[in-house]
Amino acid sequence: MAHERVDSAAMLRMLPSVERLLQHAALAPFPRALAVRCAREVVDDLRQKARTGDVDGNAFLALAAEPAAAAAAAERARSSQRMRHRRVVNATGIVLHTGLGRAPLAEQATRAIVDAAGYAIVEVDPRTGIRDQRELAVSSLLAQTTGAEAGLVVNNNAAATTLALGALCYGLEVVVSRGELVEIGGGFRVPDVMKRAGCLMVEVGATNKTHLRDFEEAVTERTRAFLKVHPSNFRIEGFAGVPPLADLCKLAHERGLWVLDDLGSGLMVNDSIPGLDGEPRVRESLAAGADVVCFSGDKLLGGPQCGVLIGSKKHIAAMRAHPLYRALRCDKLTLAALEATLLVYRDGQPMEEIPALRMLSARAEELKERSDALCKLLPPGASHVVASESFAGSGANPAKPLPSFAVAIAGGDALADRLRAAMPIPVFARVHDGHVLFDARSLLFEDLSALAATIRGALSSS
Repeated sequence: MAHERVDSAAMLRMLPSVERLLQHAALAPFPRALAVRCAREVVDDLRQKARTGDVDGNAFLALAAEPAAAAAAAERARSSQRMRHRRVVNATGIVLHTGLGRAPLAEQATRAIVDAAGYAIVEVDPRTGIRDQRELAVSSLLAQTTGAEAGLVVNNNAAATTLALGALCYGLEVVVSRGELVEIGGGFRVPDVMKRAGCLMVEVGATNKTHLRDFEEAVTERTRAFLKVHPSNFRIEGFAGVPPLADLCKLAHERGLWVLDDLGSGLMVNDSIPGLDGEPRVRESLAAGADVVCFSGDKLLGGPQCGVLIGSKKHIAAMRAHPLYRALRCDKLTLAALEATLLVYRDGQPMEEIPALRMLSARAEELKERSDALCKLLPPGASHVVASESFAGSGANPAKPLPSFAVAIAGGDALADRLRAAMPIPVFARVHDGHVLFDARSLLFEDLSALAATIRGALSSS
């Protein structure tokens, strides 16, 4: 024991001083406050190793040498400065990847965010200088692009559903099919949302089958609305079904009730997209008679994260006046990005200018060409093109793959790990049968060169 105490004391005497480390060239590029913090952390770690005897004397001497300790502090500083929310390449084949930010924004939306990052018009009328409502522009555009009377925007679709129920149905009964009592991402369940909104949930039908008569028989003097929820992340196949929305709306309106339709993904275009023909369209919901329709902004709409509410002016005004709206409303950057995205739908070519729609509708020959192009940018013999299966993601068209092509490279999990840790642009791909697959479906056109460079670096480091 005495020998260990002597060794520990000797190690402690080897510790470099923080001031000496700060004079080393490795820490020169960093702000002093950051360099001081990281140098202290390295010295503290070395002190802890000396006291616990985690390393022997020779190893400790190497770690405590000023060049090595300064290099360790510099690496800490570099890691500390790396943004968590930074650009990545999505080669997973999942277009609306929740872990990677779902829909990539259109160029117009990206420019709008940068333009609004400083002072920007939010709650003031530029003509009169008088304060007004922040969502006027997006509300007008939502009316123009969907055919609704008015619109409102909150921070996500769960918030939109909660606001609609709370503002329009508080303390009253809302009837919903058992087959639509779903749980969405993050553990949020429809029954919990309805409870928090102050509604009295009345569930009808069976898990797999709900009839129109089930809704009709559930109506009482306390019933306020029918709620329809798009199941998003799952499908019940076979003997299953719920009443058509138009029939549900007809029944509700005959009884003086409302229909709230939670569409989930919110597909705005009427164009046919392979694999998404079964996804409900926003305009179809309104045409069927839904009084309030809500959907996500960052899924098939292809915009920023938000929850969109559209419907009659009366209903939108009631939701806007609800105290909960202030807690759920969006900031200027989200509103700017959504406004720019909706302008594409109104005046542009959304199937070409909205990246998510462009990728989802890409033809097989286009994906094959993109895969071939990536292969040509890689070392000869290192890769080959294979048929692949991609997905829309984020609850759109669940469990139904979209045919695609991918570039395959041997290397398995080890290569995939290096790619995710790559700098400056990490790459997320998937592993299958010992190969890393880079699916062309989710690759942006502008990402090919950066992706190839990162792959070459990861291969050389192996």
